[in-house]
Amino acid sequence: MKKNRFGLIGKNISYSFSRGYFAEKFEKLNLENYSYENFDLQSIQEFSALFENNSEVKGFNVTIPYKQEIIPYLNNINDTALQIGAVNTIKITNKNLIGYNTDVIGFQKSIQPQLKSHHKSALILGTGGASKAVAHVFKSLGINFQFVSRRPKKDQLSYDDLDKEIIQNNTLIVNCTPLGTHPDIEKKPAILYQYLSEDHLLYDLIYNPEKTAFLKAGEDKGATIINGLKMLELQAEASWEIWNS
Repeated sequence: MKKNRFGLIGKNISYSFSRGYFAEKFEKLNLENYSYENFDLQSIQEFSALFENNSEVKGFNVTIPYKQEIIPYLNNINDTALQIGAVNTIKITNKNLIGYNTDVIGFQKSIQPQLKSHHKSALILGTGGASKAVAHVFKSLGINFQFVSRRPKKDQLSYDDLDKEIIQNNTLIVNCTPLGTHPDIEKKPAILYQYLSEDHLLYDLIYNPEKTAFLKAGEDKGATIINGLKMLELQAEASWEIWNS
């Protein structure tokens, strides 16, 4: 058993980027007594037993679908994560669990270099934990945004609400849904791709495949496209800093 254990909490996460990323990192840094494991939970209720039975774990990452559901299990939560209402990083100190959100850092640092002056308004597809981090970044950058959901709440759009004008006016579109993830790579959110243009920037939080059907459809219309790999690398590094601070 490694002395310094870290891991990822999620559901059906065998595909996960994080385990491979940290295994490679530990190897490069010659950190022989470090490990990073997947903790696949079918329900968040399994977390308490997991934590009790793995007392040497020093930090977790949290992914779909538990970024919001994990919050009641934490002893403390940092201000940014509290504002967002989602946690993707947990630091453990003396059995105290402290929640952070490094998705914000990853998203902002990866999208900012691509932003142009006409990127003033955005559509955020999906309303899960990661979408909250995206909204937080847009708010801080002064970019207007609307959520699009299959089950819209007040002030949210449904996919049926989308029309030519909405697509043309929102030159930033971010996919925060799992649609298009391997192996279902032919799927994509139901937006009106025919109204995309070279003014658009499409960002997909998915990184596998490298170019999703959503991104391909944008590229076909001349849009700038970004996948989620850089965001993941940046948020992983931010998590590492938190665990070692």
